[in-house]
Amino acid sequence: MNPRFGRTELPERQAKALRKAIRFEWGTLAFLAVAITMVYLVMGSSQAMKAAWIEDLLSLAPPIAFLLAVRLVNKTPNPKYPYGYHRSVGVAHLVAGVALFTMGAFLIYDSATGLITAEHPPIGSVVLFGQTVWLGWLMMGAMALTIPLPIYFGRVKMRLAEELHDKVLYADADMNKADWMTAAGSIVGVAGIGLGLWWTDAAAALFIAASILSDGFKNMKAAITDLMDTRATTFDDGRPHPDAAKVDAYLESLPWVARAGSRVRDQGHVFHVEAFVVPHRGMMPTLTELLDARDGCIDLDWKVQDIVLVPIDELPEEVGGPDRSRQSERNR
Repeated sequence: MNPRFGRTELPERQAKALRKAIRFEWGTLAFLAVAITMVYLVMGSSQAMKAAWIEDLLSLAPPIAFLLAVRLVNKTPNPKYPYGYHRSVGVAHLVAGVALFTMGAFLIYDSATGLITAEHPPIGSVVLFGQTVWLGWLMMGAMALTIPLPIYFGRVKMRLAEELHDKVLYADADMNKADWMTAAGSIVGVAGIGLGLWWTDAAAALFIAASILSDGFKNMKAAITDLMDTRATTFDDGRPHPDAAKVDAYLESLPWVARAGSRVRDQGHVFHVEAFVVPHRGMMPTLTELLDARDGCIDLDWKVQDIVLVPIDELPEEVGGPDRSRQSERNR
């Protein structure tokens, strides 16, 4: 049986993408477990390495949230949760965003304090196989090893996020980008200490913290607006989702429909659509015509599964009706 999102049985292409996304998230967790341990062992007193280590810890949140959400949304709606469990994706997205924002703000304060008070982070040496080695070389080597996989993971997850319309997966792809940028920044900071430029360490940490703060703000804002039922947008929140216009255009192509306008809310992976249709005068639709119109809308995109068709005499203002500054639909 194909994987499902609630009552939505995924088409084969999306089912394959979901299975791949789950494999990549487990792979990400395994990679992070190794990276976190390795960076902790060599981070010493470098501020940039400390920021990178915390950033790696935070990177655990999106894949864990994704794997939990995928299990929850598979539950079908019931009397207590009549809309299903799709909103668990939005909750997971919000938790990941708040964690990133909070930690980014803390790291900016911590790094700026070190820069203002001119703290000179010492980097000592260790003895390996009878040879004395500057710890900075180990730091830079460890961080270099953590660059290639996040680049690969991020590119793959970005494609899968678009395929599945999954904003948690998109946030994780964004986090992978922050991971390799953090590693590169840490190398610059440690190399600066080796060259006698003590301030490069705190400056690199500030750069990393600003990146974390930016990711946190962006994801937190997107999660909050989705939970407030803003209009549905694309997976990267870059523009309004085209499905709303597709539904309106399809309905207006039906012979009995004069005008159509839809409210589309993003429930996580699928959309809840309220489509208002104004019939031509004297052409009130039959039940069969309404059912055919519903099925036609669902055939437009697998994400359009939960749809309500409302025959009405005039479109509401928010979907293209006249502006009468009324307080409710009945005050006109």
